Amino acid sequence: MPAHERSPLAADAVAGVTDPTLSSVIADHWEYMMSWAPTWATTLGDHRFDDRLAPRDVAAIQRAAAERDVLLGRIRAIDAAALGRADRITHAMLRGKLEAEHGLDACNFHEWMIDSGGGSLLGELSYLVESHTVKLPSDAANLVKRLGQGSELVDATIANLTVGLRAGRVTSAEKLRRAIDQLDGELAKPLATWAMAKPAWEATTGIDAWPAGERARLASELRTVVSAQIAPAITRLRDFLRERVMPATRSELEGLAGLPDGEACYRATILNHVGLPMTPDELHALGLSEIARTDREIAALGQRVLGTPDLASTIIRLRTDKALYFTSGAEILAAAQKALDRAKVATPQFFSVLPKTDCVMREIPAYEAPYSTIAYYRQPHYDGSKPGEYFVNTYKPETRPRFELEALTWHESIPGHHTQIAIAQELGALPAFRKLDGSTAYVEGWALYTERLADEMGLYSSDLDRMGKLSYDAWRASRLVVDTGLHAKGWTRSQAETFMRDHTALTEVNISNEVDRYIGWPGQALAYKVGQLEMLRLRALAEQRLGARFDIKAFHATVLGVGAVTLPVLGDVVGAWIDSQVQ
Repeated sequence: MPAHERSPLAADAVAGVTDPTLSSVIADHWEYMMSWAPTWATTLGDHRFDDRLAPRDVAAIQRAAAERDVLLGRIRAIDAAALGRADRITHAMLRGKLEAEHGLDACNFHEWMIDSGGGSLLGELSYLVESHTVKLPSDAANLVKRLGQGSELVDATIANLTVGLRAGRVTSAEKLRRAIDQLDGELAKPLATWAMAKPAWEATTGIDAWPAGERARLASELRTVVSAQIAPAITRLRDFLRERVMPATRSELEGLAGLPDGEACYRATILNHVGLPMTPDELHALGLSEIARTDREIAALGQRVLGTPDLASTIIRLRTDKALYFTSGAEILAAAQKALDRAKVATPQFFSVLPKTDCVMREIPAYEAPYSTIAYYRQPHYDGSKPGEYFVNTYKPETRPRFELEALTWHESIPGHHTQIAIAQELGALPAFRKLDGSTAYVEGWALYTERLADEMGLYSSDLDRMGKLSYDAWRASRLVVDTGLHAKGWTRSQAETFMRDHTALTEVNISNEVDRYIGWPGQALAYKVGQLEMLRLRALAEQRLGARFDIKAFHATVLGVGAVTLPVLGDVVGAWIDSQVQ
């Protein structure tokens, strides 16, 4: 990149920072993120790297780590005590982020991690065509060039996995089976139907006029890249996984417990996602305690709503009564849209600040749906070119419970992920990395907190829908038990599935996909319940100290007004707000 080119978001990158040394580190960190995450930069409106993908070869991974560690050394050299209050928070956030990333080097994820669904290489390349905003022929040309590097990514992935095989680092058999299954499924389809072979600019009419024939020419070039480069590369990857990796996979200890350096890696993932130095034993015990509570509450609500005598019979009824399940994908989408619309109407009563950016509901693409979670959220593009998106899984609708749909919607969209993430993006004088990134425990803790908040907001339609809320609470509590079981206590996949089957109303398909997700994303599932409990504790503290002066809108504005900070920082922020209200 020419030295004179600066990020169009350079001012946003250091917004609100007053200390010049800290500002310099943050500015350089922003450049580091943009150059090493070029597709993310595109979604933010930084188009300097629109024609490239981030390299995945070992040399590039080592260069990125070295650059990061230089930044870490610089941030550590700053005396935080000498900074103003706002700069101290920013310093703590960046230092914590870089230290957590440094710790994750112990995991060597690139040498063994294999995924299916949207997080796979296939999912990543397929989504490129949608996420890369195209308004001009030059935008389309950049996308063609960018996608053309996809085969290099595949070959680098194969090379990295080969290194992992030699070092005894390899994924689990079931993770690999699913990945191969996904690749087989896509390779069996005509290339013309692949998501990456269908550029939106062919059908879009509301963009600037292009020279005659440019739309068709560039679309043809894109499809040629897919047929001549990507499809053969995907075939190479599938064959490599089947022939070289499958014989070496793990079928027993599928979590980190079955890998060299697994213990150090798990400690690093806990710090990265939870933001607290909690031990696996502490997290496991917390999960068991929460499960004991949700067991009691599910049994009591089941007796009242379903007439079932105990926990086991309630769970069996919720899991097997076909009347409680959807019958079609269209029915799921209609229910999700209705729930989202109701949430939009209710939020002004509980929030003084609302996002300017809209949230829309979408269907999870067919190529990833069989291997994906129940739903997920994609944040808005920072430049406003794309709204927040609530993706719903309609695969096998007969396995999707009606009673879980509302809690799912509040979590993934409004007042959950979209409300928090969109508001964060729209905050004023905060460095961009604090608006766009942050603590998993905060982000997921907030979304889980809103599943309960939705009941206060009058959003749940019935006690049966509240059962979905309770089951989801049990689901997140079970994650503490299952994640630590898989990665620290030597649990098998079967043990994990059995625990979730006994304590939640999740269906077999969802349980299977969830356990697979925990195996492939160590530590992330721990953040939900830890974050939620801390937010509930802080709210209870505020209510206790402020009494009649407690204002739910002001509390939410305080929590959402600083970006996705770590839980210790959030405690300080809320504590300071409470003190200011008491005086």
